Amino acid sequence: MLSVARVLLDSPLPQLDRLFDYAIPESMRESAQPGVRVKAPLRSAGRMVEGWLIALGEAEPGGRPLSELASVVSPVAALPASLYELSRRVADRAAGSANDVLRLAVPKRMVRAEKSWLASEPPPTPVVSPDAAARAAEVASAFPGLADAVGAGERLVVDAPPHPSPGATRGAWADLVAALATLTLAQGRSALVVVPDHRDQTQVLEALDALAPADAVVRDDARRSGPERYATYLRMLTPVPCIVVGNRSTVYAPAHETGLVIVWDDGDPLLAEPLSPGVHARDAALVRQELEHSALVFAGHTRTTDVERLVQIGWVREVPASRRQSPRVVLSATHEAEHRGARVPSAAFAAARDGLQHGPVLVQVARPGYSPVLVCADCRTPARCRHCSGPLRARRPGATPDCGWCGRSAPNWSCAKCSGTRFRMASSGSERTADELGRAFAGIRVIVADGEHPVAAVDERPALVVATRGAEPPAVGGYQAVILLDGDRMLMAEQLRIGESALRWWSHAATLAAPGAPVHLVGVAGPVARALATWTQAAYARAELADRAPLLMPPTVRVAAVEGTATAVDRALADVRADVPGLSPLAILGPVPTDDGVRALVRIDYAHGRAVAEHLRASVVAEAVRGRKRGPGPRTTLRVRLDVPELDL
Repeated sequence: MLSVARVLLDSPLPQLDRLFDYAIPESMRESAQPGVRVKAPLRSAGRMVEGWLIALGEAEPGGRPLSELASVVSPVAALPASLYELSRRVADRAAGSANDVLRLAVPKRMVRAEKSWLASEPPPTPVVSPDAAARAAEVASAFPGLADAVGAGERLVVDAPPHPSPGATRGAWADLVAALATLTLAQGRSALVVVPDHRDQTQVLEALDALAPADAVVRDDARRSGPERYATYLRMLTPVPCIVVGNRSTVYAPAHETGLVIVWDDGDPLLAEPLSPGVHARDAALVRQELEHSALVFAGHTRTTDVERLVQIGWVREVPASRRQSPRVVLSATHEAEHRGARVPSAAFAAARDGLQHGPVLVQVARPGYSPVLVCADCRTPARCRHCSGPLRARRPGATPDCGWCGRSAPNWSCAKCSGTRFRMASSGSERTADELGRAFAGIRVIVADGEHPVAAVDERPALVVATRGAEPPAVGGYQAVILLDGDRMLMAEQLRIGESALRWWSHAATLAAPGAPVHLVGVAGPVARALATWTQAAYARAELADRAPLLMPPTVRVAAVEGTATAVDRALADVRADVPGLSPLAILGPVPTDDGVRALVRIDYAHGRAVAEHLRASVVAEAVRGRKRGPGPRTTLRVRLDVPELDL
């Protein structure tokens, strides 16, 4: 009889990121099963620690006596073997701990929700009606061979339809995603739809309402209460297929017999996990597909360089639409007779005026607020707070400016450089733009949509909608014109991927336009503008990859950030240099000083990724053990993060 429990202890210490053997008391023989939560003694700490019972085994002959499990916390096997294996693989790839991944994947236990689930009957097996399956197949048929490729478990990329769904506020992309998920459910398998935020989730759920059975659709996101999240998690553990729609952690959802994972808009930063080990949902989905052989679809209005690299090496296959569609994009610039600094050229202004006769018009701006940037009127030096040196901002014309950091007002400000006392507004935010355009279009209602003024959707009546990038609300039937302002300012950010990001912001706004409505990109030229105008985002991603390859910039290579004390970082880098053959001498950048130590970047060829991750993880464990031996004081002397998107030494 199997008498040993192999337990993963729930601990943040990297040296405990392995399985420990415990003896199973006779009283727990029935309840101590793989996947349950347990409590076990930790000798080194002299206390009880919760953990997961991963597997059962036999005691090694002649081994030392084992400590016994203290208790089984819950009889529910909340950690399937497949989820542990996925967490282990993801953590190893990122030089992290499996526990860190499981904290993202498994919600906190809620006793009442668990008891209610144990007492309830399992949900019925969902049945997709023939009519719904036919409608889903019709939507998917716009991409010849896509449904068959999904059924065959392929890795695919799709450029989504760039227009709204007729008569609705959702995009046509949501209809496509819902159709693929419904077809997978009709085959008796589960589908996971991973989206960046609640607005995308709402659109997918709305599209699923017309196709999938209501009891088969599971909403999974962090905005729900703890009991609701845990109840949802338990629903996914039942051996009944479902469609799960949620944010980045949904990529780990333990749905029954997963047949499809869809990642929507993988370029959105919300899909990048900020918590350790910092694995992007895209990378976790790739690991999951490799383990489960389910279909994987990357869909979006733009193509990230990360996905395009996978297309170039043949790991992911592109499925084109049967008929190419694109918005009517106009590169709008000021004419010779106009003021050179005019923010809205005459052509864009005329498009907005004509569009307002038929429905709403969208104006995208870079920043929220009234005037996010103030400068000295005499010398143009940025205005700073005398208390904290934060940037000053104006909320209304003539109002006393206040600090964007500490909130203090600056009634008697003077310039530190020239002693001037007059301000000048150097940029226009969403509220100032709304004021200016509101005066230009008298009698038209003006709607501001930004972080402080979220707007879910806009009806079909004429309105001027001024929105910051990413906060644009969809309109019923689409906007009658879209004006993209501040594009040159967006491209000034010192980021490696700023071209990709700007193209993504503009493309998403452009897809909100009604079919045939003009989209004016103001004051921008060059490759990014041409990619938008010709709707060739994939070609732009290919060109970006070609430019980055000679410079060893991500994603042509993987990048690891190594931070900590100078001694710890030097030891880790020395181990990597000595033990990873073929690593380029130019692979390591730094170390350079930081606020709490030093930081170095390691550029890794994908062929050496596993070896470098193993060595860096071993260095983290070794430094943690050294810190423990030193006694009191800081013990985390080394931190590692792989797949850093930006080289920001």
